[in-house]
Amino acid sequence: MTNIRALGACLLISFLVSCSGGNSNEDKTKADNIAIVEKYIQAVQNKDLKTMEDLLSDDYMGYGPAFSDSINKADAIANFKNVAENLYDKISYARSLNIAAEVKDGPHPGNFVSNWAHLTISFKDGRGPINLYANTAYRIENGKITMTRTIYDEADAERQLNASTSAQ
Repeated sequence: MTNIRALGACLLISFLVSCSGGNSNEDKTKADNIAIVEKYIQAVQNKDLKTMEDLLSDDYMGYGPAFSDSINKADAIANFKNVAENLYDKISYARSLNIAAEVKDGPHPGNFVSNWAHLTISFKDGRGPINLYANTAYRIENGKITMTRTIYDEADAERQLNASTSAQ
């Protein structure tokens, strides 16, 4: 009877180990991709253009927030450089949550990280700050961000800016 229990325990342990170890590569990919997104977010907050440029693939495309908005890597870096130097005083991710997943179908399959964030942006001219809830989906390939799709309420941002301007 002891041998049967020992055999049963070994089979149970083997089964549990095989079930839990099957996703280690997938889990590592998800963790690595989240780390890339977190590094990118930190670079945005620090206005670190070099790190941002290093993390975007050469064929990077960004979409949103409007349906027809799109931007390539060179224009994204140039645009951020402009707003970082002339418009934004500070960009802060007050809350940020990342979820990683592999999308296997649709127009853009691949490994994605979805970031939900509460952003606070203050401006060099004293306007604001404004607070936004934003969602950005990042597609990651070979350690680089190849695509983003960002959604936030542009009308709310404009309303907050107008309210802060009229209060001055």
